[in-house]
Amino acid sequence: MLRHVISHLRRQDWTAVAIELIVVVIGVFIGMQVSNWNEDRETNQKAVVFTQRLKADLREEAWSYEYEVGYFNEVLASAKRAADALSGKAPLSDEALLVATYRATQYRFNIRRRATYDELTSTGEMGLIHDPTLRDLAMRLYTAPMFDSIHEEGIDNPYRKAFRMAIPYEVQNALASTCGDRLVPTGDYKAIGHSLDHPCSPGLSPGALATSAAILRNDPHFLEFLRLRIADIETNLGNLTVSYGDIRKGLRAVAREKP
Repeated sequence: MLRHVISHLRRQDWTAVAIELIVVVIGVFIGMQVSNWNEDRETNQKAVVFTQRLKADLREEAWSYEYEVGYFNEVLASAKRAADALSGKAPLSDEALLVATYRATQYRFNIRRRATYDELTSTGEMGLIHDPTLRDLAMRLYTAPMFDSIHEEGIDNPYRKAFRMAIPYEVQNALASTCGDRLVPTGDYKAIGHSLDHPCSPGLSPGALATSAAILRNDPHFLEFLRLRIADIETNLGNLTVSYGDIRKGLRAVAREKP
């Protein structure tokens, strides 16, 4: 091409020179367009993949969110039964009291499914998620401090620590093995109900039951700690269902979509 142009210039064949230059310009333009088209195609394919991955993560988050709400409602019910028993409002048998007080110590930590979100934000590619509603939902969900607060309150609450320190470990082991959490398969909404509040019997002797129940009934701090525990759980449930209700609504919408 360069030799042709030089040859035309020597002959002062300006028409041929112009044609050669136009061919070069068109070639460069087409090359750039093809490159841009390929880049756009790759970007769009990447956007589709990340959007599908993010939705898959959010569908699991939606299930986990509902599990957390259902679970803490059952913990709250046990805590209220235990408080009513210790205050004399609604007495329970020794076994029923131990089951209720044990379940009131329980908490669930929401394991986050955030690998896709973290990859998008760490690489500065959050813009690949073209749907602004989906993008906003992910950003609000994964930056919400609520879940860390629930975890910290659950593991550090004084009632849980007092129960764990006061009740003999063999009694706690029996309660955990027979009256603790039931396994709930990920994504199974039906199994959420009664994952903690299910019929059980720890199989302890009357003497062991009476001794442990007496520890709870004779120490007024347990009732005080239970009241605080109830207040904290109600606050957490209020955050999950009201304060962050728009996040829950968004997750439910994603969960209803077919993968």
